[in-house]
Amino acid sequence: MLIRKLSKAASAALVLMLAGCDGGVLDPKGQIGIDEKHLIVVATLLMLIVVIPVIFMTLYFAWKYRDSRDQEIYAPKWAHSTAIETVVWIVPIVIVIILGVITWRSTHDLDPYKPLVHEAKPITVEVVSMDWKWLFIYPEQGVASVNELAFPANVPVNFKITSDTAMNSFFIPQLGSQIYSMAGMTTKLHLIANEPGTFDGISANYSGAGFAGMKFKAIATQTPADFDAWIAKLKQQKHRLDSVSYAALAKPSEYNPVEYFGSVSKGMFDQIVMQYMHMDSHQDMKGHEGMDMHAGMEHTGTEHDMAHMAGEHAMENTQNMADMDSSTHSAPSLTKDSSTEPLSLEHSSTQKVEAE
Repeated sequence: MLIRKLSKAASAALVLMLAGCDGGVLDPKGQIGIDEKHLIVVATLLMLIVVIPVIFMTLYFAWKYRDSRDQEIYAPKWAHSTAIETVVWIVPIVIVIILGVITWRSTHDLDPYKPLVHEAKPITVEVVSMDWKWLFIYPEQGVASVNELAFPANVPVNFKITSDTAMNSFFIPQLGSQIYSMAGMTTKLHLIANEPGTFDGISANYSGAGFAGMKFKAIATQTPADFDAWIAKLKQQKHRLDSVSYAALAKPSEYNPVEYFGSVSKGMFDQIVMQYMHMDSHQDMKGHEGMDMHAGMEHTGTEHDMAHMAGEHAMENTQNMADMDSSTHSAPSLTKDSSTEPLSLEHSSTQKVEAE
């Protein structure tokens, strides 16, 4: 009776939890999201192979051998069971091996930096997380938008992501794969929407007071022509995204409304990435991006420092050898002078005595 009530309660709780999955990772609308949902379900079911029997036996034995039931006396006459030991060890080992294989394959298949194989030509969107809004730059179309992202359905989207301030996390739950955005470097993400619709986008990493309103809409248009119409609407706007307008946009704001920019200054995304870099001796390297640029600068600086240190070390060794040679040659002279000087004094004193 107790077990039956518990099963009903568990079923009701499961229904309530699944009722809130609309629009989340368990309601995917893109191929990456579908693959990630499959991974979540498979991994959960494999772990439940161990969890469910353990929970069931815990409740069953607690009820069966309860203190008020005198006819059930637990008095085992054995201390070891090979069969139980085998099951207890073999089953978890097999589950861990299966999970390991699945994790290895899915880690490579769902690599966010891995471009999607698709017959349609992908579009590129440059993403900047700000306080507290999202800026989307379309370098191929020459437009930009704030808190609104659009792309055609069934067309891969290549995202290049950075941050203007604190670290954030770019995430469209129904399309899958969140990726961090960090200042001074570029991360990548490749997504696709299998059907048209409007999906919620969020920041999955707390970044300050306006974090709750840091949301955007991702619009997957019905056809590429609809996407072109959206681009044409943006190009009608007179606002231009350049260094001046970007500085104004970068000021912290909460629940920022949707904004459009009809044109974008060339290389704007690269300037945003490089604004926190130390460019004292590398002004000619502005065309590089993000983490690769930073690593290249560090590598060049390291080689320069190592060469400089090696030169100083060689000069120091040469100077030391010169000092040693000088001391070696000067030592006999000092010895000779010191040995002859007393003789000269003695000779002069003898002459003085004879004169007297």
